[in-house]
Amino acid sequence: MTLLPRSTPEAEGIPSSALLDFLREADAQLDALHSVMVVRHGRVVAEGWWKPYSAEHPHLMFSVSKSFTSIAVGLAIAERRLTLDDLVVDLLPDDLPTEITPRLATLAVRHLLTMTTGHATDTVSLAEESHGENWARAILAQPLDFTPGTHYVYNSGASYLLSAILQRLTGERLLHYLTPRLFEPLTIASASWQSCPRGIDAGGWGLSITTEDLATFGQLLLQRGEWDGRQLVSAEWIDEATSAQVDTSATDHDLDGRQGYGFQFWRNRLAGYRADGAFGQFCIVLPAQDAVVVLTSALPVAQLVLDLVWQHLLPAFGDSPLPPIGGPLSGSLGDALAALTLPTIAGAITSPTAHRVAGIRFSFDDPKISSVTLEPGVLTITREGREDRGTPLAFGYGKWMESADARVRASGAWVSPDTLVIRAHNIGTPFSRTYTLAFTTNALSIDITQNVAFGDLPHTHAVSTGRG
Repeated sequence: MTLLPRSTPEAEGIPSSALLDFLREADAQLDALHSVMVVRHGRVVAEGWWKPYSAEHPHLMFSVSKSFTSIAVGLAIAERRLTLDDLVVDLLPDDLPTEITPRLATLAVRHLLTMTTGHATDTVSLAEESHGENWARAILAQPLDFTPGTHYVYNSGASYLLSAILQRLTGERLLHYLTPRLFEPLTIASASWQSCPRGIDAGGWGLSITTEDLATFGQLLLQRGEWDGRQLVSAEWIDEATSAQVDTSATDHDLDGRQGYGFQFWRNRLAGYRADGAFGQFCIVLPAQDAVVVLTSALPVAQLVLDLVWQHLLPAFGDSPLPPIGGPLSGSLGDALAALTLPTIAGAITSPTAHRVAGIRFSFDDPKISSVTLEPGVLTITREGREDRGTPLAFGYGKWMESADARVRASGAWVSPDTLVIRAHNIGTPFSRTYTLAFTTNALSIDITQNVAFGDLPHTHAVSTGRG
């Protein structure tokens, strides 16, 4: 497991009060952060996890994965396996459509890295939807509306193609290729990567690592590829990959998304660059400040937490150590970090209804729910006679309880005499579900909502048809 050296904020030139202000504002405005780690001069000066999230659990990083793919491409270029100008038609000859259009014939590695493939829209849906097992062929068969290199559009399918190319050239999954070259030297031991039906890592998404793993990656970037006296990654590649290669100012991205795009890295509005994943997964690298800020989150609008970083953290990086803090403030930052928690449901521990319905099986005529049974501290939902994923769902009152599925932590409360609300977090992801059970004399209605999603938020509403 990765373990960076530790220090105090003041020793590294940061007032603890600035970190406290960030935490307070994040809780007041967002209520959706999962972890934060601030590294200054190579030392961790603040770290915290909002319960039920914790340090040891890898977190799904979404498009932060792209930045690791970029580093893999840089390593492969250094090993002379490919170049930026190599053509995709030569690198993936078995995945090509029947007709090679003039535009497709000019598509190069550089265009995949910069999201200037010529596609009019993101091709990720071609990978995720039902287009057979060969995602690369589905993506390459999509018409190119623009000449490659002339038009930027965010395109996770392009990142998948990079992974497919690397696997064909190296004979290894992207994860396995990076393990001896990057992960092992950085002592990142818990990495996993989602792969396609053909066993090719997704490249543009699907990497899970811990908060400190990501901070270590950021420190490597800050050190321009050098680690423990070894040059793991070319400094020139990191400089090039993290520079603005494409103008994104005219896009509909959030403000920090309009500052330019590199080779699978984003430029920041006020300082540095970042690896950036959906719902607020960030590795923010600040070379001028010699700092790294890592965040994991479940934010519908991720720009909000970047704004807090620029407001509270960026101005706090001073040039010299500060006097150690004595008195009451000296322990307040540590106390605040240790006390971080996502909000539990406010309400009563029990209700007369809880005793009345305990153990009763409520039946549903619904494709998503077959039955619901509530017992003290346990909710069981079945679907078509099988236990649905995540259930039986154990939940605590005013605290987070580990469920039968060890990835899930849940808490609940009776918000009225007849209504129980349970919130369950999948601690390997940003996703949580809220279950609202409203009981009447002989029936139960249940609503299931999700906190964040790509597109419309999932919502299930069903009313029981009877008992037993």
